[in-house]
Amino acid sequence: MTQHPVGWHVELEFEEDNHHTRAAALVRLPDGSEVRSRGYASRHPSDSNQPKVGEEVAGARALNDMATKLLTKAHDEIDEASGRTSHPLT
Repeated sequence: MTQHPVGWHVELEFEEDNHHTRAAALVRLPDGSEVRSRGYASRHPSDSNQPKVGEEVAGARALNDMATKLLTKAHDEIDEASGRTSHPLT
């Protein structure tokens, strides 16, 4: 069996203002499908303005949402291929 390297490139984009950060994540999979997700962070008024922290929080939340969507996609593909309902992936 020959192994072929596979890689995924995840794109993250951010929109920020003084109090909010929004993240949008996208991954294009080898099967041609795309998975998109979003994350959000807000700064408490008493916290100092640290855009890097807002990006980390919003980005992590977007990637967490993406992980959930990828697990659901894989679960659905297992069910489709097997013709039965499988145990949920966690």
